Amino acid sequence: MSFIRVFLDAYGKFNRDDGWAIASHIALSILTSLFPFLIFLTALASFFGLKEEADAATKLIFENWPPSVAKPIASEINNVLTQPRGGLLTFGAILSIYFSSSGVESLRIALNRAYDMHDQRPWWLLRLESILYVFLGAAALLAIAFLMVLAPLAVALAERHLPGLMRQIEPQLAPFYGPVRYGTTTATVGISVLAAHVLLPAGRPPLIKLAPGFILTLVASLAFGAGFGAYLARFAGSYVSTYAGLASIMIALIFLQTLAVIFIYGAELNQALVTRRHPAPGLSGP
Repeated sequence: MSFIRVFLDAYGKFNRDDGWAIASHIALSILTSLFPFLIFLTALASFFGLKEEADAATKLIFENWPPSVAKPIASEINNVLTQPRGGLLTFGAILSIYFSSSGVESLRIALNRAYDMHDQRPWWLLRLESILYVFLGAAALLAIAFLMVLAPLAVALAERHLPGLMRQIEPQLAPFYGPVRYGTTTATVGISVLAAHVLLPAGRPPLIKLAPGFILTLVASLAFGAGFGAYLARFAGSYVSTYAGLASIMIALIFLQTLAVIFIYGAELNQALVTRRHPAPGLSGP
């Protein structure tokens, strides 16, 4: 009974902290910052001669999205990214870095509210920190994408120089390709969620206190993505008939807002558990 009570307490605090409104803010911020982030990612990759890695990183971002959500956005992103553009330090690239940091700021607001924290640092310092996280996120994605591009290349070289060996082991390796790829994207999502909980709030919550909300967020997000994708595969026509040309945008917003609700609720659950054990505000400290 107390277990259920914790979930109810977390939902009550979610409502008091304007969780629905903040989730809408996160969804819109993520959607509007996605294009600038990928423009910056492409410019960064081009600067270092990593065009294939940039394409792989873009695909990696949408790997866990339902196809009905990812395909229209990915198509528009492809149209944007195939346009010729300048280098990394052009005015447009600098603006894209700034605007892509808005998604990070929206997550910071949600986590500070959930953990009852108030950030005393000046706004420009917080924005610079968010921009740093954009750089780190882009670099991490390119590093993962490099490994994704390197793996097929290694297989191709092995098939060319060791064809007999590859004929023997490829049937055994083939069943692992899908799980490894899906596991990589799942791990990327998990690390991103955990990094947000640790780095963005005003305090630095201990990892052990983040575990319940983190696990809930990761499992519920993956389950929702699979369920929403199955639902859209059967009933996507209802969105098209209702929203016409705006259907893809509405589907993406609903998808992102629900993920944002899950993300915020995970933080609220962490705080509700701490409050029941130690009736004091905040999650920072040992």
